[in-house]
Order: sequence, then structure tokens, then C-alpha cells
Amino acid sequence: MAHKKTNLPEKICPTCGLPFSWRKKWEKNWDNVKYCSEKCRRNKK
Repeated sequence: MAHKKTNLPEKICPTCGLPFSWRKKWEKNWDNVKYCSEKCRRNKK
């Protein structure tokens, strides 16, 4: 049985401008997450 992932918090990536949703691996530091991926974090300008 699959779970629907509704009502998850979202942020906008400042590098690519696309929205990204909360992930389990970011549970403890969601407030500090700014980028959607490692690639965007490396290419910040």
C-alpha cells in the first residue's frame, strides 16, 4: 500500500528556482536546507 505524500512543506531552490519538498533525510535540519540538490549547492551564485 503506497502512501500519498500530501501536505509536505516545500521550499524554492535559489539556484534553479524550482520547488522541492521535505525529505526524510532532511528531518533534523529542514530549517537549514536551502538547495534542492548537491549540484545546485555547488553551483550557487
